[in-house]
Amino acid sequence: MKRILIVEDEQSIAELERDYLEISGYSVDIKDNGKDGLDSALSKQYDLIILDIMLPELDGFEVCKNIRNEKDIPIIMVSAKKEDIDKVRGLGIGADDYITKPFSPSELVARIKAHLSRYERLIGTSESKNDEVKIRGLLIDKNSRRVYVNDKEVILTTKEFDILTFLALNPNRVFSKEDLFENIWGMDSLGDIATVTVHIRKIREKIEADPSNPQYIETIWGAGYRFKV
Repeated sequence: MKRILIVEDEQSIAELERDYLEISGYSVDIKDNGKDGLDSALSKQYDLIILDIMLPELDGFEVCKNIRNEKDIPIIMVSAKKEDIDKVRGLGIGADDYITKPFSPSELVARIKAHLSRYERLIGTSESKNDEVKIRGLLIDKNSRRVYVNDKEVILTTKEFDILTFLALNPNRVFSKEDLFENIWGMDSLGDIATVTVHIRKIREKIEADPSNPQYIETIWGAGYRFKV
């Protein structure tokens, strides 16, 4: 049984999420503040974390950042704020998805299933193949899910690694944001394709000598992105 941690200080929302998830066959723990949520996330084994942004003691951004430094599991951030800057910040520090309150519990369950399925498939693929992709100083180790630039390791989040690997395995082919979202997140209209732009920017910051003049992932204006070889 998959285990999910909910970090949410509004009891009614947390209990509603728990009820829907338990009906769907998941085991659920609830923490009502950032500190306890972080402690539980780091000390126990969870398959996915639902993380509110506005939390007592430690906000969701700090919790997410600390979890991501230690673990590579799906994190869905939840917030009553609708501003794009919060989405950009949350996704930029390693969240895999962002959902705005109020939302349908069934939509949350659908997103959770999609992320767990995608994560399982990617982990299973990486364990079954001991492959490396080497392109002009960039090395992608699919088995260990590690990336090196000129022999120096760079740390990517789960989705950053997935996007980079997908593009590198399909060189010189242009993919739209919609294409990438569907291939990496495994969803169609459930998410925000602006997420793709955020992740591409973060990848460039980590692997490019000059992110404003990328040598690996180039933007094809009006069409999408292409990995150059």
